[in-house]
Amino acid sequence: MTPELRSERLSLSPYVATDEADFVALFQDEAVGRWFGDGMQSEAEDRALFGRIFTLVYAEERFPVWAVRHEGRYVGHAEVKPSPETWLDGTEIVYGLARDAWGQGLGTELAKLLTAYGHETLGLAEVHATVDAGNASSLSVLARLGYVQVREIPEGDGRVTLHLVSRRPAPPVTPLRR
Repeated sequence: MTPELRSERLSLSPYVATDEADFVALFQDEAVGRWFGDGMQSEAEDRALFGRIFTLVYAEERFPVWAVRHEGRYVGHAEVKPSPETWLDGTEIVYGLARDAWGQGLGTELAKLLTAYGHETLGLAEVHATVDAGNASSLSVLARLGYVQVREIPEGDGRVTLHLVSRRPAPPVTPLRR
């Protein structure tokens, strides 16, 4: 169910067991991991999460989850999945890049690839993203790709989650000839 995807500089492929150390290191980096889900977890929880990618997500073909590579090296994580949020009935993109991959335009390239997969491959009219209001980098990436904010969701811990959406462009209208 998780196809391989490619962009100009990135390759996305299903995780393999040998990716565990890179996955855990990504999620354990506070600058990255704080933006995933409910934030930082223990190393043991991240290892268990990695295991569930194989035992639940891949085994049950729930949704695509990718290891992201640049020049053959692991640089991040990506998903296109049904939103777990009760207030969002739709499919969202999830992505994160290792710090050493920041500042090269790879985040924009990755989000563009995931958005295109949602619109073009899955046929979705809308692709969603939920982003902590403090995550300026992701908000900037999504704005560049044409995502628009549709609402703010206050969280119990005082933070705010922003709900953004990319709407598939309408096909061009061809004028009738007489």
